Amino acid sequence: MDAEAGAAGADQLPWRQRYRNLLLLAYQSFGVVYGDLSTSPLYVYKSAFSGRLSRYQDEQTVFGVLSLIFWTFTLVPLLKYVIIVLSADDNGEGGPFALYSLLCRHAKLSLLPNQQAADEELSTYYRDGFAAQHGSTPWLRRFLEKHKTIKTVLLLVVLCGASMVIGDGVLTPAISVLSSMSGLQVRATGLQDRSVVLLSCIVLVGLFSLQHRGTQKVAFMFAPIVIIWLFCIGGIGLYNIVHWNPRIYQALSPYYIVKFFQTTGTDGWIALGGILLSMTGYEAMFADLGHFTSASVRLAFITIIYPCLTLQYMGQAAFLSKNMFHMRTSFYDSIPGPVFWPVFVVATLAAVVGSQAVISATFSIVKQCHALGCFPRVKVVHTSRWIYGQIYIPEINWILMVLCVAVTVAFRDTTLIGNAYGIACMTVMLVTTFLMALIIIFVWQKNIIFALLFLFFFGSIETVYLSSSLMKVHQGGWVPLVLAFIFMSVMFIWHFGTRRKYQFDLQNKVSMRSILSLGPNLGIVRVPGIGLIYTELVTGVPAIFTHFVTNLPAFHEVLVFLCVKSVPVPYVPPDERYLVGRIGPRAYRMYRCIVRYGYKDVQRDDENFENMLVMSIAKFIMMEAEDVSSSASYDMANEGRMAVIRTTDDAGTPLGMRDLSGLAESISTTRSSKSESLRSLQSSYEQESPSVSRRRRVRFELPDEDNMDQQVKDELLALVEAKHAGVAYIMGHSYIKARRSSSFLKKFAIDVGYSFLRKNCRGPSVSLHIPHISLIEVGMIYYV
Repeated sequence: MDAEAGAAGADQLPWRQRYRNLLLLAYQSFGVVYGDLSTSPLYVYKSAFSGRLSRYQDEQTVFGVLSLIFWTFTLVPLLKYVIIVLSADDNGEGGPFALYSLLCRHAKLSLLPNQQAADEELSTYYRDGFAAQHGSTPWLRRFLEKHKTIKTVLLLVVLCGASMVIGDGVLTPAISVLSSMSGLQVRATGLQDRSVVLLSCIVLVGLFSLQHRGTQKVAFMFAPIVIIWLFCIGGIGLYNIVHWNPRIYQALSPYYIVKFFQTTGTDGWIALGGILLSMTGYEAMFADLGHFTSASVRLAFITIIYPCLTLQYMGQAAFLSKNMFHMRTSFYDSIPGPVFWPVFVVATLAAVVGSQAVISATFSIVKQCHALGCFPRVKVVHTSRWIYGQIYIPEINWILMVLCVAVTVAFRDTTLIGNAYGIACMTVMLVTTFLMALIIIFVWQKNIIFALLFLFFFGSIETVYLSSSLMKVHQGGWVPLVLAFIFMSVMFIWHFGTRRKYQFDLQNKVSMRSILSLGPNLGIVRVPGIGLIYTELVTGVPAIFTHFVTNLPAFHEVLVFLCVKSVPVPYVPPDERYLVGRIGPRAYRMYRCIVRYGYKDVQRDDENFENMLVMSIAKFIMMEAEDVSSSASYDMANEGRMAVIRTTDDAGTPLGMRDLSGLAESISTTRSSKSESLRSLQSSYEQESPSVSRRRRVRFELPDEDNMDQQVKDELLALVEAKHAGVAYIMGHSYIKARRSSSFLKKFAIDVGYSFLRKNCRGPSVSLHIPHISLIEVGMIYYV
């Protein structure tokens, strides 16, 4: 279901149905968004007291740690994320790239190629209530838009945040599952660490093997577990408060934070690296927003998450204040004996669920990076027919699994993994804070003072925590830095190579004067059929066309230059997806079609794409005929004019369609440019390819209308006959090399890095779902 249609439909529902849907989404959010966050009590106190803070095992220190946890928990997750950041969603989407795309639409900060002014007319381009205004700081906008270096730095900051989210996808499952399985050693004292690690690896492999079933099914399976887990830890926390130390509520006073640092000094500052684990998982809460709604996420957090976790942290602190020697296994030791095993089982299941949040967030982030030209082509599977935005990426899933198991086997200790985990989480939070400050200025159009206050207040808190985590780089903290460097390198090299290739195409495109000088036949033989030439250009004729006709001076009688591009919006409504225009005079039979997708749209294998394309061109021909000024004569000044074609209704189309799906013999009666041997080969290919054989076969018909202009009728008839003759897809098979005069760094990035990524990612024809039997590839060498 399309997200916009779903949102519009939701607004028209009766209030009872809306509340029912809100409660349903809030229920599902427990299984996807809050699993990671809810398992933090398993390892927070152990990590906080694992270093030098172990020297200060007294009640006042425990009170200070609890006070830090409570106020950090309240200020960052509740105030920053739930109240402020969730309001900055990009048409329902969250995460670093969602904020970046929102910024790029309200200020010219994007480095994406082939953007058009027509993209700004999309209904999803600007947020409701926020138009493209200069706001109160036009000088800042001009400064940022003027310097390309600043745009590049901004992109690198966003890529850093995205890379750290992917790093979370490696570290979260490892620390969550290993923490829960280590509870076995509380009762089974003879159980060795290697056995715990082996059991953890088995659970992790099972978790990643479930991902192909989709977010919706995983959420329905896991949500009850998280809810039971939250009520369990909340109840246990309340029991421990009453049983061990009812005075623990006093620790909620900030006074104990001051006393904590007065007593512990530098040792207390270093211990912040463990305390910050209490707020890990909130970055996934924002990144997973596209699976749910901000209202449902807020409802779940305020009503259940916040009170249950607060009670658990208070209860565990009450237990520790009277049982300092249980610091290493404080969570499991604080569980009353009769309910230990049931809680252990639920804890193990909750730890598995905890990994789901960040795995889903990783899929979302990678999809956004890919759509915005910052990640190699990967297979994206839309796992739900009805719920928009729920995806699964097999390659990323198995890479995460291998890295996660490797980290678990290598470290075998939640403290070391926690050191790495803290750096990754705090980096993502800092990136979000920085981007939110820009959102306040350019999107919300508030005074710069509000942005600076937000940046200073939350940025200072997160910087203090990050500085503490960086002190533990040598104790496992190097892992997210290495992972982030690798993923950032992959993203930036892919983005750099893609931009260079586009700039080469732009500089070497064929001028319209040279095309017009060739005449309607273009100086070549025009054969029956439609030729779809894939290009990234939105204006002009690509060099691949002249390269093709130079070697083979023949082409189809109808030429369509097709550009499939991404725009910095989460989704593009179907009625605004197709832009159609004309290249050259009417007699040339040359058209341009631009198909636009948002960064959350999934390009499915649309079996009706060819039919929709023909109908869109036919609608454009009729629209142009109604505009007398544009159809009377050709003017080069009008080159590049495009029309948005609605595809969800048949209004304005002059063509009729007759279904031939069950009439195989009727296909042979149509006019075709293919030889008998080629048609026999195509028939065999379709029998071996179920997805191709299931394609809907239609025959277009032009009804007899006396009032139709003869030129328009001839053009439509030529289009119909060309479609019946067959469609060929022409793509460039490019080899990209750096120029000899390039620097060593550029040669390495292009000749080694970009070349390796292109050879090992999915081909463009596969990602665009082009049938191989109709594909023609034209080899070209790009010296960039």
